[in-house]
Amino acid sequence: MDLDAISQHFFGTTDIDTLSPEALEAGRERVSIAFGTEREAGRRFALWAVLCATGVAPAPHVAFKDAREIRAAEAYAAAIGFAERSDD
Repeated sequence: MDLDAISQHFFGTTDIDTLSPEALEAGRERVSIAFGTEREAGRRFALWAVLCATGVAPAPHVAFKDAREIRAAEAYAAAIGFAERSDD
């Protein structure tokens, strides 16, 4: 999935940083619902990554059942955390 397309679809913009707190929360809710109903693994992971980027993703072991998906989500979350610490 294209992350810009996901942003545009669920948040109405590709620049999430410009959203009001209310619009951000509404978009998060829409992504959460889509994540909960999505069955295709790649699309589901992309939706989880958006939730992770916006600070509301469930823990990998809660979000995924497959061990490979859990490890991938943990690696992604760790990489994002490293990138955020490096930006400071």
